[in-house]
Amino acid sequence: MSTSGTAARPSRSADIPFAPARFPFFYGWWIVAVATVGVVLSIPGQTMGVSVFTDDLLAATGSSRVQLANAYLAGTVASGLTLPLGGRVLDRIGARPSAALAAIGLGATLVYLSHVDQLADPGPLAVALLVLGFFALRFSGQGMLTMVSRTMLGRWFQTRRGLAAGISSVFVGFGFGVAPLVLDAWIGRAGWRGAWREMALVVGVGMTVVALLFYRDRPEDCGLEMDGEPASPERAAREEPSVTRAEAVRSLRFWAVTFALAVQAMVVTGVTFHIVDIGARVGMERSEAVAVFLPMSVVSTFTALVGGWLGDRLRVKRLLLAMMAAQVVGILAAVHLGSAYPLVALGLGISGGLFSPIATIAFPRFFGRAHLGAIAGVEMMVVVLGSALGPSALALGESLTGGYAWPLYGCVIFPVVALGLALRLDEPAPGSVE
Repeated sequence: MSTSGTAARPSRSADIPFAPARFPFFYGWWIVAVATVGVVLSIPGQTMGVSVFTDDLLAATGSSRVQLANAYLAGTVASGLTLPLGGRVLDRIGARPSAALAAIGLGATLVYLSHVDQLADPGPLAVALLVLGFFALRFSGQGMLTMVSRTMLGRWFQTRRGLAAGISSVFVGFGFGVAPLVLDAWIGRAGWRGAWREMALVVGVGMTVVALLFYRDRPEDCGLEMDGEPASPERAAREEPSVTRAEAVRSLRFWAVTFALAVQAMVVTGVTFHIVDIGARVGMERSEAVAVFLPMSVVSTFTALVGGWLGDRLRVKRLLLAMMAAQVVGILAAVHLGSAYPLVALGLGISGGLFSPIATIAFPRFFGRAHLGAIAGVEMMVVVLGSALGPSALALGESLTGGYAWPLYGCVIFPVVALGLALRLDEPAPGSVE
């Protein structure tokens, strides 16, 4: 592990179509805005973006709930396994082309999925076509577009990275929280096919334009410094370590953070994917079950801002402990969704709100920025694989036990293990150099 200063190396391509250094304010804050747009527009590839379409896909394709969940699992696993390569591509070609390609891919996938039931009769071929669609959806949306946006944000800040991540997470958390309600209304207006096709236009065209115009890899490419501060010996002394991917994945720091993020993705994905059915088991209407995401988003929004602010002042370990403890509360409350509605929103809202600040802060702080894309690719692979297990595990548990109570109780094991790893985490204080 070594440290290295980062001299400003302006790039001509970074000044096309305009020079970020000429902005009247630090361009990093504009990066916060466009990175946030990127993550929010990945929603069609996130589980809360798919879950609202679940019942429509079941009816249109003639698949069973277990078949659909398994197709989602297979597609998500396949996408997760390709993300380390995606991270290396990000480091090689940069944020702008990576984000643009991801947005185009996501838009094309949404068009494909809007026709998927018309391509084959119910049966193995129809399931295989769903697997292909879910693979492309998860790789382009949950995977690449999210990873590129968060990695770029982490590269523009150091001492204010937590604050930047917290501000971004406020809007991301709110967007993710209200997405099921918005998408449900969108389906009601345009039908499930029309909703996906209109989203394809927004993402495939709109997000591609945003990426090509405004995304930039790092401030040094634009003749700027992290946080908008002038170059100085003090700045050089604060430079973070430069750790390779091979070194990072051999460390407890990497796995303590990555496992916690994967557990969060697994549990929340599973609950979100089956939220309508979980609610139905306790006598809730579809609209009532989906509405839990609104108070959850309010809690998540507030937590994200506070968590980001605290992230610049506290060790990552403390944020991890808070996230896993809140998740345990949320899981146990989800067993009694009808009567424990507020605790579900509180527990999963807090844990969800801490996810993005931790994901943005931890890896640049621990491992530096030089190989951040490659490291983030492995992290995203594990997180995506975790998210893949959630829906299928709960669907299988429901089919074996006749309900969701015991499967949810079993999920508590995972955040408890993550708590144990976090307790063993050794890390420097924020702002210190090892």
